[in-house]
Amino acid sequence: MSETRRRYQRFPRAYRIEHWLFVASFVTLAITGLAQKFAGAGIAQGLIGVLGGIETVRVIHRIAAVTMMLEAVYHIGAVGYRVFVKHSRFNMLPTLNDARIAIHSFLYNLGLRKDRPQQGRYSFEEKIEYWAVVWGTLIMVLTGFMLWNPIATTSILPGEVVPAAKTAHGNEALLAVLAIIIWHLYHVLVRTRNKSMFTGYLTEEQMLDEHPIELADVKAGTATRSVDPKVAASRRRTFLGVYGVIGAVMLLGIFVFVTFEKTAIETIPPAEQVTIFAPLTPTLLPTLRPTNTPAAEAPEATSPAWDTDIAELLTTGCGACHVQATLGDLSLKTYADALKGGKSGPAIVPGDPDASLLIQIQSKGGHPGQLSADELARFIAWIEAGAPEK
Repeated sequence: MSETRRRYQRFPRAYRIEHWLFVASFVTLAITGLAQKFAGAGIAQGLIGVLGGIETVRVIHRIAAVTMMLEAVYHIGAVGYRVFVKHSRFNMLPTLNDARIAIHSFLYNLGLRKDRPQQGRYSFEEKIEYWAVVWGTLIMVLTGFMLWNPIATTSILPGEVVPAAKTAHGNEALLAVLAIIIWHLYHVLVRTRNKSMFTGYLTEEQMLDEHPIELADVKAGTATRSVDPKVAASRRRTFLGVYGVIGAVMLLGIFVFVTFEKTAIETIPPAEQVTIFAPLTPTLLPTLRPTNTPAAEAPEATSPAWDTDIAELLTTGCGACHVQATLGDLSLKTYADALKGGKSGPAIVPGDPDASLLIQIQSKGGHPGQLSADELARFIAWIEAGAPEK
């Protein structure tokens, strides 16, 4: 018998297309989701950079999530059509016999049973994987909605459910990825070299090894059930009406899922480092209450000098920035410091108020240590007098 005649169809083209759409969405979700879960890792940061930044990664993640939900809507319809209209057996449904086969297989792997358990269309391992995907998808959709719509979620449930959903979402994703890598890929591609999801077929040897009961049914002609065309047409009309409503409701649910709210949780760009000016509030020196001095006893006016009043004047007005601190490298703590000037040049030019930076700045007004008009006039007079120290 030729190799071609010894092959048996395992998965039609529609099954394979559905499978690979699911794989594509799952891989995309895994890559973009784990990059966000472990965003502090170097490889995750590199991946996020390659994909265009964290916001782009989130958009890709959400597109893949919507794709998987749409694929789930199709899968429910496809399974329902095969079971209800074509009257196919729902072989993926677990039974009590699967529990017995699992125990049998466990004992066989331990060497306590000599015969390997005989399995049909789907093994108990495949059924476990299938329902794990169903359960995991439900968890991911529920927690994903909470993370996508946190404001709506916390308007109904306590705020603690959002971080709880984040933990469940991330851990379920990690569990799913590890299960695919460690269990599914090993048992399908490594241990049995099952290529049916690529070619659609299994050899007779593979069928004997993995699905001997199904092979016997195929050879006996009982693997599929025949349905009267009129009965099938009637069932088809019923199914399309019912599933049309159910499918529309599920699609509406996906639309609500995506558009329910514009979440307030967004990534804020890193703060820009800038130098700002924060003037200190000067502490006024204590002074005595002024007393009335008879005009006859008032001392004669003296020329301003650094030691007599200019130093005190600058300490009061400019002390916060140029006595207690040296903003712009300008210190007015001593007479020598004042004449030395700062980063912008000489603050005081004896005999030339117009060339003195302090006068130029104070004359503009609005300075944090702004002098009054009388104080500024006295300061100018001091410079015009040659800026004497004593």
